[in-house]
Amino acid sequence: MLVSILDALALISALAAAYLWWRASGNLVRRISLTEKLDAQDFNRMVTAMNRSQMLNRRAALATAVSALAIAMKLAHDLVTRG
Repeated sequence: MLVSILDALALISALAAAYLWWRASGNLVRRISLTEKLDAQDFNRMVTAMNRSQMLNRRAALATAVSALAIAMKLAHDLVTRG
């Protein structure tokens, strides 16, 4: 029972991490030309895009950590019960 729960947790969190990183990679910051003038709205758009990407990357890293922890706990359980 515990092994099945850990397997499901690892699977769900790995899928969540993959989805979050896929979403984070879609946030592109627009390039500007050398002659283009930047105003406060342009800077706000760039900062907003970077902040959204950072938040998604942080969530993806957390989901990856949960997945790794679930797999480690499953392996530890298998070692203890077989040992």
